[in-house]
Amino acid sequence: MAAMKSVSSLVLVIVLAAQSQMIPRSLAQTCSSSLSALNICAPFVMPGAAAAPPSPDCCNALQTIEHDCLCNTIRIASRMPAQCNLPPLTCGAN
Repeated sequence: MAAMKSVSSLVLVIVLAAQSQMIPRSLAQTCSSSLSALNICAPFVMPGAAAAPPSPDCCNALQTIEHDCLCNTIRIASRMPAQCNLPPLTCGAN
């Protein structure tokens, strides 16, 4: 349950960052609502998660998100460490 709460918190932080960046306010509000639907996908993105495919509910939630919303959110999230004076993220292939 704590893992789900941390994923929800991460989604909230990303949504707030997206709203304060280059995304128009109306798009940010729509994007925010869409991204919150991804909380159902938490079991599939947590470190150590089973290699099982995402649930149909997770796939449906992902399918409803606008391409620009998802791309902008990922781009903004990747810039957050630099904006916080932290080293850039380096993610392995795993």
